[in-house]
Amino acid sequence: MGINYQEYMQQFSVESIEQQLEGDLASGFNVCTEICDRYAEGDKIALRYQSTEGEISEHSFVELKEKSAQFANYLAQQGIGKGDRIAALLPRTPELMVVILGALRAGAVYQPLFTAFGSGAIEYRTGKAGTKLIVTDVDNRHKLDDVKDCPSILQVADFDSAIYSQSVEFEPVVVSADEPFLQMFTSGTQGKSKGVAVPTRALLSFYVYMRYAIGLRPEDQYWNVADPGWAYGLYYAVVGPLLLGNTTHFNEHGFTAENTFEFLKKNSITNLAAAPTAYRMLMANDHLLGEDESFDLRVGSSAGEPLNPEVINWVSRRLGCPVMDHYGQTETGMTACNHHELEHTLRIGSMGYSMPGHRVVALDENFEEVEEGQTGQLAVDTEQSPFFFFQGYTWNEKNAFHGKYYLTGDVVQSHGDGAYSFDGRDDDIITSAGYRIGPADVESTLIEHESVAESGVVAKPDDQRGSIVKAFVVLKQGYDASEELGDELKQFVRKRLSTHAFPREIEFVEDLPKTPSGKIQRFILRKQAEQEEALQAG
Repeated sequence: MGINYQEYMQQFSVESIEQQLEGDLASGFNVCTEICDRYAEGDKIALRYQSTEGEISEHSFVELKEKSAQFANYLAQQGIGKGDRIAALLPRTPELMVVILGALRAGAVYQPLFTAFGSGAIEYRTGKAGTKLIVTDVDNRHKLDDVKDCPSILQVADFDSAIYSQSVEFEPVVVSADEPFLQMFTSGTQGKSKGVAVPTRALLSFYVYMRYAIGLRPEDQYWNVADPGWAYGLYYAVVGPLLLGNTTHFNEHGFTAENTFEFLKKNSITNLAAAPTAYRMLMANDHLLGEDESFDLRVGSSAGEPLNPEVINWVSRRLGCPVMDHYGQTETGMTACNHHELEHTLRIGSMGYSMPGHRVVALDENFEEVEEGQTGQLAVDTEQSPFFFFQGYTWNEKNAFHGKYYLTGDVVQSHGDGAYSFDGRDDDIITSAGYRIGPADVESTLIEHESVAESGVVAKPDDQRGSIVKAFVVLKQGYDASEELGDELKQFVRKRLSTHAFPREIEFVEDLPKTPSGKIQRFILRKQAEQEEALQAG
């Protein structure tokens, strides 16, 4: 039996979590010490890696401690040290782990670059951050050719001569609690990505998330599918599990259902974290599983968008574990969760309750906290959130605060007991004939239909209603787009959800535009719908 959530929140203290770490808020931390050195004894495995060819290698904390020291010595040779930004444009490989740990050992700030980025995205991020070094491999090196004022480049092919010839001793550089160790950029669902410098005090928040929401136990085989080029992967596939001394898993292979099912089995994964897109794609490929197929999974976690009942039921039935919804942002890390290790009421589609160390609320347009059943903007009460670590955007691109509240920009419904359900981003909410419709509800209903793999729902301008609901639908294998199927889906949602929220237009598409971290870019679909309306009106 888990601990009761309310009881835990009453006895929760900053000190109890601080005691789990080597450093402290007063004197600072070296993150490499916290996530590697203190577990570097014997043959304890930090990373299990599977290459694109399917070969598996294991890398101990001892090995990574030595290699991180070698990388830190290389940085020192280049005159790179505390506070300098070091970027990696690398897939999920052991070398990526060496770069991250080595940069952190040196007190430098690690900056992720997602491997699907083009030269423009790289140039923007490294230019803004004043990046000193980019580490890349032969497959990604060409993306840097068109980067203006490109930082120095180190290739993985040169590690033997440049890195592994260095000393394996390097004294970790301590960084204060408010100084950064990661330089992130938001995933950019709207406008230009904004800079987010993550201070070392975030370790306490990461610890709480891994321990109580993910429910990570010492004996777990943990795999977070997310790419470390983005916040959820870097925070909770690299820093989080290693902070608790657990083995983390890297699968270099691009995401496919077949490869994912295989990886879960081959590595006896017991604790899985992934975006809803991944769970939806696994469910859409249920035909790959045998009737009585079984996995070792104990728990699953999902972050990025709300899960719908069909996915939750499928995970329980076919993967054999409960899956919990979690909510967070690049800026804040995770702040509202259904916790695997804390007992509280569970509601389908709800993002859950404030994570320990945080107080999340919903605010109306006057910035007053809303009551049960009302909707408002999700916010963090920073005065009552000791583990809230966001200090504002790195280059003051936007002010996200109103008084003591950090404003997320996401609209939620309050359940009155401290739990919230996602309603949509402010920009995503559809107002049709006076009704406010959350696209997530419509998408969740559509996916319950046997033919639908994924959907993206947006507002399309309409003379009569102001807007109508339009759905872009990706079909599962074996189903063909037709007017009849479109009508069937409309009636399905009308019947299952409501008569005012059903999609009056359905367009079948091969795929949906997504951010590299897997979130549907509804603003692209919205623009498309607006352009269609303009053409039809013209």
